[in-house]
Amino acid sequence: MAGTIEVLVPGGQANPGPPLGPELGPTPVDVQAVVSEINEQTEAFDGTEVPVTVEYDDDGSFSIEVGVPPTAELIKDEAGFDTGSGEPHEEFVADLTVEQVKQIAEQKLTDLLAYDSKQAAKEVVGTCTSLGVTIEGENPREFKKRIDAGEYDDTFPEAEA
Repeated sequence: MAGTIEVLVPGGQANPGPPLGPELGPTPVDVQAVVSEINEQTEAFDGTEVPVTVEYDDDGSFSIEVGVPPTAELIKDEAGFDTGSGEPHEEFVADLTVEQVKQIAEQKLTDLLAYDSKQAAKEVVGTCTSLGVTIEGENPREFKKRIDAGEYDDTFPEAEA
């Protein structure tokens, strides 16, 4: 490959302007073709910032690798808020259901250090703690204790040894 470009783009809404256009302009690729393919591959993330890597060759061919948005972005998108709490242990800005936590954990599993859905869920809950997001009306720290105690083993199974 002749080169690699890494950018963050809003899912399904990339365009030939910055940050993509200035990076791709000097390359031999068809900028509009790259933008179209990125939008097609990221439309499920609808507006959420998504990391994208574009590798291109001297003949104008290219390949696109789409990463998973940061956990905080997925939580914000799922819960419908823009900014976390300034005092996350005192003021809560949103609430997630157990199903939403499960969905985010499954989306992030390949990107996290976790080796199973239980550990992935605990990482998501940790991010909820720092953003000021409750889980089913409960402080995320208390929810994590309940995961540790095995109350959600059916929802978040551990890896088999």
